[in-house]
Amino acid sequence: MERLLDRRQFLRRTGALCASVSASALLGVTAGCSRPAPTPATVPPTSAAPPGPPNWSDLAQRLTGSLVLPQDSAFATAKLLYNERFDGVVTPAAVAQCASVSDVQRCVDFARRSGVSIAALSGGHSYGGYSLCEGLVVDVGALSSISLHRHTSGATVGAGSLLIDVYDTLGNEGVLLPAGSCPTVGIAGLTLGGGIGVFDRLYGLTCDNLRSLQIVTADGSTMTADPSEHADLFWACQGGGGGNFGIVTSFDFAVHPIPANLSLFTLDWPWSAAAEVLGAWQGWLPTLPDELWSNCELSSGPPGDLVRVSGVFVGNPGTLDSLLAPFLSAAGSQPSGHFVGSESYLAAMFVEAGCAGKTASQCHLPTQTADGTLPRAAYAAKSTYVIDAFGSPALAATVEAVASAQQVAPGFGLALLFDAYGGAINRVPTSSTAFVHRDALAGIQMIASWGSGAEPADASAWLDQAASALAPYTTGAYQNYIDPTLADWQRAYYGANLPRLVEVKRAVDPDDLFHFAQSIPTTLPA
Repeated sequence: MERLLDRRQFLRRTGALCASVSASALLGVTAGCSRPAPTPATVPPTSAAPPGPPNWSDLAQRLTGSLVLPQDSAFATAKLLYNERFDGVVTPAAVAQCASVSDVQRCVDFARRSGVSIAALSGGHSYGGYSLCEGLVVDVGALSSISLHRHTSGATVGAGSLLIDVYDTLGNEGVLLPAGSCPTVGIAGLTLGGGIGVFDRLYGLTCDNLRSLQIVTADGSTMTADPSEHADLFWACQGGGGGNFGIVTSFDFAVHPIPANLSLFTLDWPWSAAAEVLGAWQGWLPTLPDELWSNCELSSGPPGDLVRVSGVFVGNPGTLDSLLAPFLSAAGSQPSGHFVGSESYLAAMFVEAGCAGKTASQCHLPTQTADGTLPRAAYAAKSTYVIDAFGSPALAATVEAVASAQQVAPGFGLALLFDAYGGAINRVPTSSTAFVHRDALAGIQMIASWGSGAEPADASAWLDQAASALAPYTTGAYQNYIDPTLADWQRAYYGANLPRLVEVKRAVDPDDLFHFAQSIPTTLPA
């Protein structure tokens, strides 16, 4: 039986298994117990560092986890990101594999005293490679326990938790957290930048389901932020992007009962129908109930050009058929492939993850679990938003951007992936959280994938060309598809919320300890 085939399958076909929803720099991360053991508000600082290089031996002795240095045999694996594009680009001085919240505090204290840069690593999916730095990388992969609190309809999820483990653990308890799809994305970066997924139109973004968090700030303090305590910091962590305000050590989320009925659909058309299908799909989106999420994929590359509309519906296949009927009528031609069927929640999430038929343990990289089967990938991406449905010029430009892809970058996997917004996402006022993109009809991810290694010039050229073609008809960019080449990225990611984010940054990190190429600044750009 045909199953839902969307961006996960596209990326697997073309060599980038899972460049999907999520993944800005991971300097926000969580511990994983339902009630964390008490830790001091601040790890007592040691005496000022003497002149000379950082005393890595001293840090190693203070950690309950491990400090991995370049001369250690484990270093080659410890410094890897998910995206092979960044292999060898940045070599850290050390990787701290933290085993506790106190380890995170000690790392922050050490970085501040020693004057070394700091970055956090969990899933390692940062589109800009910002999970690494040349100084101290704080690996929180071991902080990965997940606990359900039935009496509060909530869950505490550790920063080292990967999405497939979140889905599997909570799903087996009968609840879900709306989040992304890529199985090895870390929950922290995903949440801090927003979090787009198949249940977001019904339940809101991942960051909209955040109830509180524990965070280690630049002075080494650990604080709890929620809507009433440190409310500005909590607001900033709801979409302000990972890597900006500290290292989160615990998230508390609202969770939702698993729906009784769930249906999937996949519709394929020949490439000649691309403009009509995309136009009909965009026109259809405002009519959808919150229970229905959909995406539209226009892709080029082996095994050929593709037009595909897929989706997930909280309801039965019969109702889904009736909701699809107006779209199919407006598309102007019948699909060449048509699948509508029911599925259980966990099976659907494993399909979305590209892990149908695998166990949760197998749905990892070999470096993450002993029986992990997923490969790393090499890809680059850009993003933008559709506010109003495309007219004829925009549709023509979009289709031409994909149709010409193989002329610009022959042999690569190239795609425009449109995700439906609206519903619960757009009912949140733009100023209520740091995530500002609340008026979008759809988000667009422009993605180029290749076999392995550094980004080829041809792939960069196509991404630039596609972004230029769409620019007159779109606006903004998604901070979790963080783009090192993006001009005016501050306003593209954060829009009218940028000034308040700068204020929060200045308050909690005045010396800009948590800094990378696209981190929130302490002053507004000119």
